[in-house]
Amino acid sequence: MTDFNKILDKAKELEAKMKESQQNIKKIRVEGISGSNSVKVILDGEGEMQKIEISDEILKEEKSIIEDLIVAAHNNAKSQIKTKTSEEISKATGGLGIPGFKWPL
Repeated sequence: MTDFNKILDKAKELEAKMKESQQNIKKIRVEGISGSNSVKVILDGEGEMQKIEISDEILKEEKSIIEDLIVAAHNNAKSQIKTKTSEEISKATGGLGIPGFKWPL
């Protein structure tokens, strides 16, 4: 029975760490940039866009160029989110990883 209790204790500990990680992930903010700082997109840890900044100079460009820069900045930010959430999960799990577990991004 002692082994089973140890397993339960570890599971409870992991659960607490994962809850803490989820709270920490919600606080993450990243800035994706494209076009030499012409477009900036800020995402939170859940991948929600919080802000977009477009320089006055870039507004003189064609619409399709601006659209491509927005997509590029968003993709840049999303890539950073994936990295930061993976780091946060690794802290919680002690680098064990949880097979099949993915954050909804």
